[in-house]
Amino acid sequence: MTSSEQYKRQIMHDLAQGNTESLDDAPLDPTQAYKNFDDFAQRSSHDERRQLFGRSLHPKKIPSSQMEPELQKAIIQIKPNERDNVARAFFKHLKSRGLDERQLEQQLGLSTHNPNRMSAEDVSKLATFAYHNHPDIFQEVLVEQPGIIKFLSNPVVAAVLGIAAAKWLGSHDR
Repeated sequence: MTSSEQYKRQIMHDLAQGNTESLDDAPLDPTQAYKNFDDFAQRSSHDERRQLFGRSLHPKKIPSSQMEPELQKAIIQIKPNERDNVARAFFKHLKSRGLDERQLEQQLGLSTHNPNRMSAEDVSKLATFAYHNHPDIFQEVLVEQPGIIKFLSNPVVAAVLGIAAAKWLGSHDR
C-alpha cells in the first residue's frame, strides 16, 4: 500500500470517528448511513452530492497541479461506458454555455467529439478544461457521475474526499 493510500485511509478513518465540524451546514439524515462510497454514489440524492462536493472540488481548494494528474489516473480507471457518460455530461453542460462539441474537439486537440469513441486521454482533457474554465460544470458532472471520485488518490484530493467520507460514514460508526 502506498503512503498516499495509507494517508487517505487514515483521513477517512479519523473523519468517520466524528471529526466533522467543517460540515455543520450539511445535515445528515441518520437513516441514510452509507456502507461505502459505491453505496453513497448509488443511493445519495443529486442534491446531497452537490452539497458535499460543491465547495470542496474547486480550483480554489485543490490546485490544478494536484487535480490534473489525479483526473487522468481516475478517468483511466473508470469503466468505458462510465467514461462515455462522463464525456457526454461534460459536452451537455458545456454546450449550454455555447461551446460546441466540434469547437472543443479542435480547441482541446481531442481525437473525436463522439463520447462513445473518446479515449481516456480525451475525457481527461475535457475534464481538465472544465475544471479550469468552468468549475461549476466540473462539479455538476461529478455530482451526476460520482464514480470518478473513488479513484482520486492524491493526499490533497484525498483530504477533500475524506471530508465527504466523514459525512456518509460519520453516523454509521455511532
